[in-house]
Amino acid sequence: MARTNMQSTRVKPERSELLVLHVLRRERISTGFVRITLGGGDIAGFAPLGFDQWFRLFLPVGGGEGALSRLPAKLDTFAYARYLTMSKAVRPVLRNYSVRAYRPDGADGPELDVDFVLHGSAVDGTSGPAASWAETCAIGDAVAIIDEGISFAPAAGVRHVRLVADETGVPAAANILASLDPDVRGTAFLEIPHSDDAQQLTGPAGVDVQWVVRDDHHAVPGVLAGTRARLLPPPVERFYGWAVGESALAIAMRRHWVAAGVAKGDILFCGYWKSARR
Repeated sequence: MARTNMQSTRVKPERSELLVLHVLRRERISTGFVRITLGGGDIAGFAPLGFDQWFRLFLPVGGGEGALSRLPAKLDTFAYARYLTMSKAVRPVLRNYSVRAYRPDGADGPELDVDFVLHGSAVDGTSGPAASWAETCAIGDAVAIIDEGISFAPAAGVRHVRLVADETGVPAAANILASLDPDVRGTAFLEIPHSDDAQQLTGPAGVDVQWVVRDDHHAVPGVLAGTRARLLPPPVERFYGWAVGESALAIAMRRHWVAAGVAKGDILFCGYWKSARR
């Protein structure tokens, strides 16, 4: 089974091109998250779409900022193949990230917040390259992004949502909540590894946000949120289900909703990553 149906629901941006941005701020917002605020450079070319807008993020780890100029303007199959031909010594790290927030009126122009989940530590080398970069980047450091649009696409008239995610989906869920109309109702189950990772979120009063804290740090992320979400009776009205994070969480929620009679077109599921502990 595919781990996502994002391509079938994706709303593409009108323009998708390589944009070079710079680090404006770095803030450790909790035990498990660091927020990087990007702006300057080509930020005027970024068109905010809200919801679960995501982008390709290129980090000049090891290769220096000059390597960003060698990246393709778009990332189709052929461009990705060319990207892979770059020497690993200079090739920027490529990851997918979601927009946490966008502000058109920052102190020095538009600003784009990106929240990074911290696993391990950059100091002892136990974190991945993106998390390590987020922990150690400096103001003025350059990155490049390519906008990929949104996948949260409920049908017109659907006013009820169910959101389920582990910590990797929290930034996208936060932006979805901030983008929903005030009359939307529903429930969001957001699993986090530390109690202080819970954030004050903006969203409709009718959407109940439930933070699920994973006390066992050896447990597979997403199991608790998925279990809580599956215990919730389905609403009598049509709803849109959105489940992202660890692959098994996304797949289990899709199966559960389909078995409950939810139309496949009313579900977005995406395995952002796959745990090795299953």
